[in-house]
Amino acid sequence: MVRRRARGRRRIAPLGIAAARSHGVLGDLAFFPWSQDGCPGNEARCWLRQRVSSRRHRGNEGSPADCLFGLLVVLAGAAPCARADDLEVLNDDAHFAEGPIWYHGKLYYVEYDRNSVTTWDGARNAVFWSKQGCGPSAVIPTVRGEFLTTCYDSGSIGRISADGKDLPPYTHDKDGKRFVGPNDFAPDRHGGIYFTCSGTAPGPVIDGKIFYIAPDGTLSEKAAEVHSANGIVVSNDGKTLYAIETEDHRLIQFKIGPGGSLSERRVFLDLDELTHIGGHIYPDGVKIDSKGHLYIGQNPRDVHAPLAGTIFVVDDTGKLLRTLKLPSPGVPNLALSPDEKTVYVMALDQLDKPPYHGKVYAIPNR
Repeated sequence: MVRRRARGRRRIAPLGIAAARSHGVLGDLAFFPWSQDGCPGNEARCWLRQRVSSRRHRGNEGSPADCLFGLLVVLAGAAPCARADDLEVLNDDAHFAEGPIWYHGKLYYVEYDRNSVTTWDGARNAVFWSKQGCGPSAVIPTVRGEFLTTCYDSGSIGRISADGKDLPPYTHDKDGKRFVGPNDFAPDRHGGIYFTCSGTAPGPVIDGKIFYIAPDGTLSEKAAEVHSANGIVVSNDGKTLYAIETEDHRLIQFKIGPGGSLSERRVFLDLDELTHIGGHIYPDGVKIDSKGHLYIGQNPRDVHAPLAGTIFVVDDTGKLLRTLKLPSPGVPNLALSPDEKTVYVMALDQLDKPPYHGKVYAIPNR
């Protein structure tokens, strides 16, 4: 999730058809060989790779034309499209759905603009909890049998009983440090939970933080100076924490030590370098599957941004394995079904103002 005042800033200016023609990019590309279902076929992939290889050999890498070709290679070489008959809309009137998790046979997710935690039981959506002024961004169960939600607007961690009743929230850590823009959660292997605070970004001050809730409920700060800290996830072996810095368009990683301590911070993946589209990718949420593959959602600044609606799947080295393409431009977060055959996607159609209308999708994980 990205702070509301960040919306509408730094809009991407995609290369339009006329501009692309003026750079000599289009032409036969106007009749690009797509398959009948709208996905690029093998002929398209081969043709694109040959064209890009030729352009780079001639020294055109880095030009606007090369940026567009890079975009097309991402689409053609790594991206199976989600066809209309593959999509299931679970909620067609979501108001900024975010921070989902599958738990005990239900999908739990928040709706930021409704100040609620919602559940989907396979048949219907129902409000599980609501609190005005919270501005929830994510929800997670705890080993103590309750739920937590990041209250982005009120600067607190909401606590919810197993039956949906409101409990006294967490408002600061053990040292009295308050939370600015609580955003997303990641459980570890010991019953603890990491969460990000985005801070006051965007702006000149980089003050995002990562906190840790120990199994006994003790809260402590583990990392600071994280630029617009957002999605977060722990590796399957419990040794690495990945965190998204949205305004820097990247994922960073830390080594996890005793007591949830974090050290050896480094950049894991730059989304702009991964895609080479000539604009910016604004990563948001991140999840991990049993193979250690990372699923990275994004929330573009413009509905027409290149690669809007695309979820990136990378391995533990940062190599792009494939992409998932949704019809909605914003795909900030997601959850996997227990068998990992389905991806539940929180999606936005309205990016820049309330009620941030969107959808909740279920798509095949392939």
